[in-house]
Amino acid sequence: MLRKQLLAITLWLAATTQVMAAHPHVAQRVITLSPHATELAFSAGLGDKIVGVSQASDYPPEAGNIEQIASYQNIKLERVLTLQPDLVIAWHSNANAKELDKIKQFGIPIYYSDIETLSDIPKNIRQLSQWAADPTIGQHNAAVFEATLEYLHRKYQHRSKVRYFYQLSDQPLMSFSPPHWPNDILSVCGGQNILSQQAVAYPQVNQEQIIALKPDVIFIPEDSLSHSIWQKWPQIPAVKHQFIWSLNPDWISRPTMRSLKALEQVCHYLDKVRSL
Repeated sequence: MLRKQLLAITLWLAATTQVMAAHPHVAQRVITLSPHATELAFSAGLGDKIVGVSQASDYPPEAGNIEQIASYQNIKLERVLTLQPDLVIAWHSNANAKELDKIKQFGIPIYYSDIETLSDIPKNIRQLSQWAADPTIGQHNAAVFEATLEYLHRKYQHRSKVRYFYQLSDQPLMSFSPPHWPNDILSVCGGQNILSQQAVAYPQVNQEQIIALKPDVIFIPEDSLSHSIWQKWPQIPAVKHQFIWSLNPDWISRPTMRSLKALEQVCHYLDKVRSL
């Protein structure tokens, strides 16, 4: 096992030296360690250079044909070394901190994609495009994202606020509080989180709290049975007017170019409430 790792490291060092000498800013072999990192890499023009991805990296469709070398809780370190990457795209909240430290010790460049707001998405894409053979692909996508976001900011900045409850899970009943993701998406569209006073990032709540806070909208998980459960409390405005909807989980949870689709979906629903 150790001999194999040492051989892999030797091969990687030789390949990296040759690559970096010829193209000091162009990545030839990329590994992504989260689904959102995979999407960002494609948006930055690095898609044809990806040699390894994490589980659940299913978009764009081409990502499904790439070898999976990691999960949320595990990185196949030996396989990573064998693939000889010259760029790894990760995120600091990943549970694989020890494996990432080892990768760093081997001298493999790591780009950490840490996204907290929508404006971080084009920033990440633009930075990653510097590793691409054609940076204009990522620069174009970043510009499109920024222009769309600016347009939506202007469109909704003076619209009336719509109070919402975003349900992350059924049992336990959980949500999120600002400024944690995906708060920024709902905020752009004029959404106001009823749990804005919560100090915990992802609080566990009970139905009595939600009844008392009377949200105008309730967003539930796509596969949830909560729609019928909430019908017991028609005193909640969202229930009374049947403003209970599910959002596309990939669009809303992954900070990527598809966050624009999440914005479109959320803004559409909140406009429905305003038109009442």
